[in-house]
Amino acid sequence: MQSKFMQLPRTVLVGKNVIKKSNDVCSDLNLKGRVLIVSGPTTYKIAGDKLCNILDKEHDTEIIIANEGSIKEVENIKKIVFNKNVAFIAAIGGGRVIDIAKLVSKETGRDFLSIPTAASHDGIASSRSSLKHKGTTVSISAKAPLGVIADIKIIKRAPYRLIASGCGDIISKFTAVKDWQLSNQVNGEEISEYACALSLMTAKMVMDDRYKIKNLSEKSVRNVVKALISSGVAMSIANSSRPGSGSEHKFSHALNEIALYPGLHGEQCGIGSILMMYLHKGGWEDIKDALKEIGAPTTAEEIGVKNEQIIETMTKACKIRSNRYTILDEIRLNKRKAESIAKITGVID
Repeated sequence: MQSKFMQLPRTVLVGKNVIKKSNDVCSDLNLKGRVLIVSGPTTYKIAGDKLCNILDKEHDTEIIIANEGSIKEVENIKKIVFNKNVAFIAAIGGGRVIDIAKLVSKETGRDFLSIPTAASHDGIASSRSSLKHKGTTVSISAKAPLGVIADIKIIKRAPYRLIASGCGDIISKFTAVKDWQLSNQVNGEEISEYACALSLMTAKMVMDDRYKIKNLSEKSVRNVVKALISSGVAMSIANSSRPGSGSEHKFSHALNEIALYPGLHGEQCGIGSILMMYLHKGGWEDIKDALKEIGAPTTAEEIGVKNEQIIETMTKACKIRSNRYTILDEIRLNKRKAESIAKITGVID
């Protein structure tokens, strides 16, 4: 068994108005010197400006607005880090902003804080970045945040669709873990039982809370955020995205290529998990019912995708990250079989 280097957040602060404690977190983590605040055009207006005012009381601050989640943007920000003598990074925004900061952090040797403005997917605390490069999306090993500050008041103000998408991403861990276990059985791929257990626990947290999430109570939103953070930690423990990404993520990435990013990441993974759990001969109906209860899409129509595109996606998804063995390698789908499964599960009409 190979030794693995785990990168885990040292401080995680989740609660209402915790953004006000950002300087306390920096002090606790011994983060000093000039800070580069990375945000997006919208998220800067929502919370980035507030963070700047808070950090500016005790730190020299530089601000950069990231307009796209790409390797090119990473290269631009790396230059700023070196030219401006930046000591650490604070990323405040959605998944795109945080994924950029992760890779910049790794490639410049700086620590970073993850401050999400939405609970849309599990990249909040993971050590992997999903970024655009040469017309496609690539998953890259990056650096886990040194600290996470998740302000429930800010996250609750995000469109509900983003929280529902985050729930879809978490629920999809049921099929991700099944795929990893399958590869372990078939190919002897090394597996982390601890990471699997943690990943499944996060999915169960959301499944158990599904009837309350729509109410947007502080407790239910907090539980979704905690599940997303724990999922990222599971990937860091495994030193791989395996506990959080399987055939359902292959489905989502293939759908992006075929239908050009029709839905949010978690929405697509949720739908993919319905289909892939059917292939695993598991409880796909439970996954579908939970997504419906939460208010996440369960059909192609709900994310504006044609039936033919779903069928094509199902037949081509196995080619995405072909070195990662999943149920799609065990059961090769042709168009006829893919159409049948999509109709049985109600993903297409």
